[in-house]
Amino acid sequence: MPKVRVMVVDDSILFRSWLVQNLESDSRFEVVGYAINAIDAKNKLPRLKPDIMTLDIEMPGMTGLDFLREVLPTNPVPIILVSSLNVRVFDALAAGAVDFVRKPDMNMEGGKQAFLQTLKSKLSVGANAKVRLASSGTFSGAASTRKSIGADSPGSKAGTGASSDTGSSCPLRSPSSFGNVELIAIGASTGGTEAILEVVRQFPAKMPGIVITQHMPPGFTSMYAERLDRICKLKVKEAAHGDRVMPGQILLAPGGLQMRVVKMGSGFSVSCTDEAKVSGHKPSVDVLFDSVASNVRDRAIGIILTGMGADGAAGLLRMRKAGAYTIGQNRETCVVYGMPMEAFRAGAVCTQSALSSIPQVVMSYFAKSQAAASHQ
Repeated sequence: MPKVRVMVVDDSILFRSWLVQNLESDSRFEVVGYAINAIDAKNKLPRLKPDIMTLDIEMPGMTGLDFLREVLPTNPVPIILVSSLNVRVFDALAAGAVDFVRKPDMNMEGGKQAFLQTLKSKLSVGANAKVRLASSGTFSGAASTRKSIGADSPGSKAGTGASSDTGSSCPLRSPSSFGNVELIAIGASTGGTEAILEVVRQFPAKMPGIVITQHMPPGFTSMYAERLDRICKLKVKEAAHGDRVMPGQILLAPGGLQMRVVKMGSGFSVSCTDEAKVSGHKPSVDVLFDSVASNVRDRAIGIILTGMGADGAAGLLRMRKAGAYTIGQNRETCVVYGMPMEAFRAGAVCTQSALSSIPQVVMSYFAKSQAAASHQ
């Protein structure tokens, strides 16, 4: 693979110089240029033609968010946000940014090295990501000149019973029964903040308890939960250790902790503990899915959405083997077809669906489950 051509945009000369130096010292990357602010980036972008950009949010004059809204429609380049703890990150992701990394404390050497490792990983994968344009909800072909992630992967047909579902995103009515389903587990990574939102905002208020793991650092998960809560019909909160899994509520795994579903009397609760990374992540989708496979078994639905890597594929396979119904987002609607691809290839996916149709697939399964229960 050729080097990833990176453009760095940040108004801090110290941080910008440090980042450029560390990227240039890595043989996987070529820094084709930098910009001192968003206006400078807007002027240089057509000439530099990077594969991917890093972009700060808060800059004088034109903000990073303004840049995304104005420039992406005509220059759809994948962008990784490099930002301090800021709720506007989610507005920027909604505007088309591919992913984000929290800025490090420059006084902590360990934090700086962890930041570089995470950023480089996201740059490598993000250069091949699809850019989702906010105005239309469609994808651009920004990375068409590079080998796309999952380009040689299976499509909608498979011997695992997968199918491609298309449909409208009309509001869904509350089902009369969930059949035997007591819990829905969702996992996502790159591109997942908007993918999760597109799924859960369609759900009615009356739903089984939902648990979600989205790869996200500490601090951002509480802001993301608040954002979902404002938009969705269901109640959404960042999970705390011991929270009950309740109908009509979504629990989001807190950044920096591993979340599991555990039995609690006749129902379920969540365990949130500080442990080692699993599948390279904390929180890990595999950890969540494994716990659902062990404790909820065939009374669960598992959904794996867009994301880099393979986290969640093994856990979703365990869920399917335990009798759960499993859904994978299809390649065409993924920002990065990594996690769903690995799950699909492992045989973990019962049904593969377009993102906008996943809520309808869930509701259809409720109806089938209810019908099956009534004939027993």
